[in-house]
Formats: sequence, C-alpha cells, structure tokens
Amino acid sequence: MYNQKQLRVVFMGTPDFSVPTLEALIKAGHSIVGVYCQPDKQKGRGKQVQMPPVKVAALNHNLPVFQPVTLRDEQVQAELEALNPDVVVVIAYGKILPPWLIRLPQYGCINVHASILPKYRGAAPIHYAILNGDTKTGVTIMHMDDGLDTGDIIDIVETDILCGETTGQLFERMALLGGETIVPVLTRWVNGEIVATPQDDTMATHTAKITKEMGHIDWSKSAHEIVNLIRGLNPAPGCYTYLDRKRLKVWSGEVVPSDTTHCLIDVHGKHVPIAISATTVPGTIVSKIAGLGVFCGDGNIILLTEVQPENKKRISAIDFINGHQIKEGIVFGDSI
Repeated sequence: MYNQKQLRVVFMGTPDFSVPTLEALIKAGHSIVGVYCQPDKQKGRGKQVQMPPVKVAALNHNLPVFQPVTLRDEQVQAELEALNPDVVVVIAYGKILPPWLIRLPQYGCINVHASILPKYRGAAPIHYAILNGDTKTGVTIMHMDDGLDTGDIIDIVETDILCGETTGQLFERMALLGGETIVPVLTRWVNGEIVATPQDDTMATHTAKITKEMGHIDWSKSAHEIVNLIRGLNPAPGCYTYLDRKRLKVWSGEVVPSDTTHCLIDVHGKHVPIAISATTVPGTIVSKIAGLGVFCGDGNIILLTEVQPENKKRISAIDFINGHQIKEGIVFGDSI
C-alpha cells in the first residue's frame, strides 16, 4: 500500500473523458481547490446552453468551478496563484497552458494523455489509433512542459484495442483507465519514487483535427482501411457514402476473410459465391447476403451491417436492403 499525501489539486478537464479522473482524485481524499473547464456552449438543434460534463461532476461535489475564456489573463493568473495548488492535473482540457502555469505548482502540471507517447501527440489520439489499425494503445501520465504533449513520461499503462472496437467504445475504456491510473501514479510521483523519462522526439507523430470530410468513404482503398475508417469515426463524425445522390451513413462493417474465396454465409449457413468479374469497380454492391457486400479497391469485400439513410434513423443493412429494393451491381458514388 502506497503512502498517500493529501494534495491541493487544481483539476483541468472538460468532456466526459475527464470525469473518471476527477472522480478518482476526489475519492482518494485530495483537496480539489479548483476545477477548470471550457465555458458552457450551445448544443443541439435547439441551441440550448449546456454545461460541460466536468462542470456537472464538480458541482455535484460542491467544488469551485472556473471557466475562463483564456488562461493568458492577469486576473486568471492571480486567481490560480491564490489557489496555491501543489499539483495541476490536466486531462482533455482543450486549452494550452501558459509557461507561468506550468511552473506554478510544486509538483508540476501532470497530463493524462490517451496514447503511448510519443506516438499520437495532439487532440485526437484515440481516433488515430483506430484509424491506423493499431492493436495496442495506452494512457501516458506526463510531466508537462512548454511543448504540445512533449513533456517527460512519468508512467504508461497499456491496453489492447479489441477486435472491431470503435473510437466511442475505446474512449469509454480509456477514460476509466485514466481514472484508475492517476491516483497511484501521482502518489508515487509526489513521494519521489518515479524519475520521469524524456520522450524520443524522433519517434513522435501528431494527430490532425478530425473533420466531417474525413468520413467520405473512398471505395478504391483497401477493405481494412475502410473498416478502420468506419470504426475510427464512430460515433462522430461518422462515415458516409452516396447512393442515388443521397447520403448514406455507414456505422458498422467487417472485412470478408480472403480465404472464403469471396463467399458469404446465408441465413441457412450455406456458402454463397459472389459474382465478381474483371470489370467490377470499387464501391459495387456484390452481395445482399447478411448485409451489404461491397467490393473494395484491394479486391476484398466489406460486409456493411448497419447504415443510416439520409434524414432517417440507423437501421440494419438487411432492413435497408428490404426497404429500398437494393440490387447487386449498384455502385456507391458521389453526390453529383
């Protein structure tokens, strides 16, 4: 059992992903002297103002909440200096910390980052782990410096990426992993039991911002690339293609194994061959067995199992086939 010192903690985080870490610090008995998160924002079609999840959690524990538009302000600096934190814990806050803040607490600013650094620095590490087909990821506890995710590594806890796991599913697991990790690691850090290790900058990769345009499926790519795209952009912003100039969102799919010689198993358990010729182009629907079988650029097939027609609800691919008179040979195309 580790010897835990009660700390004055300033916590900085905004989305659901940050909440388990905040809850873990509270449960451990640390004194949370201030919770910083992004300002309330309008969301949804009704444009109603909503509080960030971290603010909701903080208020439930009667903790003081601060939502400055910027940290580069003399009043904000005076406010944080008055809080006199021993440590600042940051997880998905959404703002870059100024140098004066990084140097303010005795034990530094500690960041909980959702990748095995130095891989996937930046704002979307979980998305890119899925997009790139990685089989392993982890949470890095980092001693922050003036760079973007460049600080020395205090500890790393790894986890396997499960087969077929989406970004949304991995987000939930990684959020819990951050909460499980922060207290014991922070205690060992404060007790001087850990020596932080510098990152190898030559191995660093950076994640670009996720955009809606990234979700447009290019059927000329390999089946595995497309499936990873579908997984990586689920639940947001989602993947899509076009059928009869209407957008069709694609929520799940799997690669048909190559050793089936392009056969799919029907509802009776029989192997049904798929008709593919030398003239079959990527994006062609080549099967309606158990879902939408789509021919891809590498010659393999993706079986789409859940889709969403434009302005409609998500449905199984089988229901979509039955309700839209889908025929083999139809090619997914563009909006024009």
